[in-house]
Amino acid sequence: MNIGIVGLGLIGGSFARVLKQNDNNKIFAADVNRSAYLAACMTGSCDDELTADNIGLCDYILVCAYPEASVNYIIENKNRFKKGAVVIDCCGVKRDICKRLNPLNEKNDFIFVGGHPMAGTQQWGFNHSRASLFSGASMILTPDSTVEISILEKIKAFFLDCGFGTVVFTSPEEHDKIIAFTSQLPHIISNAYVKSPSALQHKGFSAGSYKDMSRVAKLNGNLWGELFLKNSDYLIDELDIFIEHLTEYRDALKNSNEKELSQLLTDGSECKSKAK
Repeated sequence: MNIGIVGLGLIGGSFARVLKQNDNNKIFAADVNRSAYLAACMTGSCDDELTADNIGLCDYILVCAYPEASVNYIIENKNRFKKGAVVIDCCGVKRDICKRLNPLNEKNDFIFVGGHPMAGTQQWGFNHSRASLFSGASMILTPDSTVEISILEKIKAFFLDCGFGTVVFTSPEEHDKIIAFTSQLPHIISNAYVKSPSALQHKGFSAGSYKDMSRVAKLNGNLWGELFLKNSDYLIDELDIFIEHLTEYRDALKNSNEKELSQLLTDGSECKSKAK
């Protein structure tokens, strides 16, 4: 199988590594950062550079770039894709992207499906990619109604072969609503948390709680900023809920209301038990 990968960061690089483990796969890859492409070649994760001349050979094309760059790439190459090729973006937001790219399914001979691999670390770049990144993770797909079930079954099998534990099909709207809470809000909370002056004095006074809370504070600001803005409505809703609850804890402390504070903590503990 010929597979094209656009963007060789953490996600694209990990796809290249795991897919190249199958000797029957030929990997064509490209990245705006030339050193990332060369690193992929040196590690044996890439067979050839993905270009306008050979993109038409690819059966699958995984676009692992920033949202706007991903949309632009697919639109610019819509007449170069192989007939029947499956083109999947791997961005963390789906409404904006699918609204602009789903119509291509009715006008062109390739198949576009929105995707989001639910895997990552607080690091980024090809050097941090690994073949095991997707092991047991969830791959979310947001196809439109024009994509045939038989094609979706093949796409599902493709990602399961990459090591994903499950493939979830949903709508772009549902994806963005839930991801605002499960992914985007935690990154903002963690990023804001470490801005306390106490973060510079934590050594010797911190354990698992600090590590868990601060892990995703380290992020690619340009990428996450773009993702947040494209999902700002749902993300603001989640922030408002969070701020409301934080205010309840602060007020209970300020008023020395032990009963209220105890109840708030108990309620939160029970919520966690239900939301495993």
